[in-house]
Amino acid sequence: MNIRDGKLIWLNRLTPVQLLLLFYIAAVIFSTALLALPIAYKENVSISFIDLLFTAVSALSVTGLSTISIVDTFSTTGIIFLTIILHLGAVGVMAISTLIWLLIGKKIGLIERRLIMTDQNQPSFKGIVRLIKQIIILLLFVELLFVIILGFYYVRYYESLPEAFFHGYFTTITAISNAGFDLTGFSMIPFRGDYFIQSAVMFLIIFGAVGFPVLIEGKEFLLGKRKKNRTYRFSLFFKVTVTTFFALILIGAIGIFVLDFNGFFKGVVWHEALFYAVFQSVTTRSGGLATLDVSQLTDANQLFMSFLMFVGASPSSAGGGIRTTTFALVMLFILTYISGKKQVRIFNREIHEEDLRKAVTITLVAFFIMFVSVLLVSVVEDFSLTQILFEVTSAFGTVGLSMGITADLSIVSKVLLMLLMFIGRVGIITFLLIFRRRVTKSNVRYPKERIIIG
Repeated sequence: MNIRDGKLIWLNRLTPVQLLLLFYIAAVIFSTALLALPIAYKENVSISFIDLLFTAVSALSVTGLSTISIVDTFSTTGIIFLTIILHLGAVGVMAISTLIWLLIGKKIGLIERRLIMTDQNQPSFKGIVRLIKQIIILLLFVELLFVIILGFYYVRYYESLPEAFFHGYFTTITAISNAGFDLTGFSMIPFRGDYFIQSAVMFLIIFGAVGFPVLIEGKEFLLGKRKKNRTYRFSLFFKVTVTTFFALILIGAIGIFVLDFNGFFKGVVWHEALFYAVFQSVTTRSGGLATLDVSQLTDANQLFMSFLMFVGASPSSAGGGIRTTTFALVMLFILTYISGKKQVRIFNREIHEEDLRKAVTITLVAFFIMFVSVLLVSVVEDFSLTQILFEVTSAFGTVGLSMGITADLSIVSKVLLMLLMFIGRVGIITFLLIFRRRVTKSNVRYPKERIIIG
């Protein structure tokens, strides 16, 4: 597609972010229509339009919150349709569009590259098409590998090999896309004693949440070191992302265990407690699958997990939230201010002021959106504040964890959660830029003056 052609010339008046919004609206319409097909349902099953739309948005934003039972509602064909939408949401609408354009021999123009850059949250469109190719190839390779591994492993749980492979396929897709949908009706709770499946799912969640640029850089490190036999220099983005990502998993696991030491974990043997805590910490990065009922945890633990979901995954990943690098920069900014230093530094590098402004803006706007959302849902629902906060944060972080209230929400709350899932998926900055018009630079400067704050 070339948006310069014929009747599409009016699209040139829109900013890249506004164009991206149109693509996502089209993707929502496509996803809803796909799931609305009669062959997508089991016999004698009906679903309201709002629940159908909610499921489509949840899948496209790879969240996993659901107002219906996936396994009781959709047929095998419908579940396959759902995984197609999950792929579309995980890699990005523009990435899939790029793949289609390349397959049919279309040229990727400058405007299309800008759209891909915006969708993937990249600072430059240089090499963006090559990045998309690498992401898709790597993703398909890992998916195929784990479908085979889990397919054969699931034979011990299911009667036939095709059924085992189908469950292995769905588990792989929902985990690597950080979606949180399941075919058991109880998430991963039936496998809470199977550490092999848990380990595989945790790996896939991390793979989808750590960020595609990090995966590509890691691949280049492994191949480059083997071929060239020289020291590989990781980017600052890689170092900050990986450090923050795994630090949050460690802190999360410790916090989840400590906050329920005399509650859920009381009397649980150490290795079970270890996997419970680590799995729940990993899944708050945007995974959405759980090996326990989060409603059984203490209020303190639910609030702590809400914070972890608020941070979410890394940039350019299948996850949502404010992103790990945003959290890292805000914390560095605060620590630098407390220490009295002028420059924010990490790994012998100084952080650019524009990145700091973005990080602070994202965090403040996200807090405001969360506050307003919790307030609005509290007005129309009778659930506890903790339940509402958990649900709202899960939607914004595109996590999919729930305390079991999603199906009982009113239409107003469902619409609000759909909006939060969209914002969490595309990111705060992209969402804010939707409302920006094309502007021209001004050379006018005004005198600066200090004001009292604090």
